[in-house]
This record gives sequence, structure tokens and C-alpha cells, in this order.
Amino acid sequence: MITSTRRVSADNPEVQISFSLKETPELKDAEDPLPSFPDLEQRLQPVLPCQSLKESVDVYKDHCKMANEFNQVKHEIAWVEDRKKELIAELLEDEKVSMEFARLEEEYRILTEENRNLITAHSERAKQLETLRVLS
Repeated sequence: MITSTRRVSADNPEVQISFSLKETPELKDAEDPLPSFPDLEQRLQPVLPCQSLKESVDVYKDHCKMANEFNQVKHEIAWVEDRKKELIAELLEDEKVSMEFARLEEEYRILTEENRNLITAHSERAKQLETLRVLS
């Protein structure tokens, strides 16, 4: 087995490259299409296991599983935040509608009262007109 480790830069920690000439069943699983986690920070990306150690392969598999779960949770959080924004927008719209409805109810109440007053005044004036016509 050949293992090479070198430091690429201060931002990018160690990069390990491992080669093995023998295949074992658990290594085959770890070498199947390598999972990709583009949303995951570079420092959190799963590092290829030391293929001669079963524990290393197990840790790698666990790390990949956790990275998948992390991605799912991250996407769920984003979805929930988007939904929260939508609900807040709907709530604000509902509040505007409620305020407009209250304003229209008040306007209706005032106009209804004014209409009653005008009907009463019209009735009184009609009676006065009738009385004046009878007297003249």
C-alpha cells in the first residue's frame, strides 16, 4: 500500500492519497462511486479512508452518512426558512386585508347612519311639504 500526504495550502488542510493493490469487500464499498458533497465546506468533506484498516473504512462510511444527513437537514432548514418567509408575507397580507375590512366596516357604519339621518330628514321635509300644500 502506498500513502502520500502533503499540505496544499493554509486554507486547504492535508490531502491524503492512498493506493492498494489488494481488494477486500469493505474497501469495494468505500471505493464505489465516491459520494460528492458540494454544499459541504471543504474542511468537512469526508477524507478517503486508510484502506487497510476496517475502522478507517467504517469511520469514512459514518462520515459520509453524517454528511448526507447534514445536507438533508441543511436543505430542510432552507425550505422551512422559505416557508416561514411565505407565511410571514401571507400574514402581512392578511393583516392589510383585515385593516382594510375594518376601515370599510367603519365607513359602512358611518354611511348607514348618515343614510338613516337623510331618510328621516327626507320624511320630515316631505311631511312639511305636504302640510304646506294643504295650507295653501
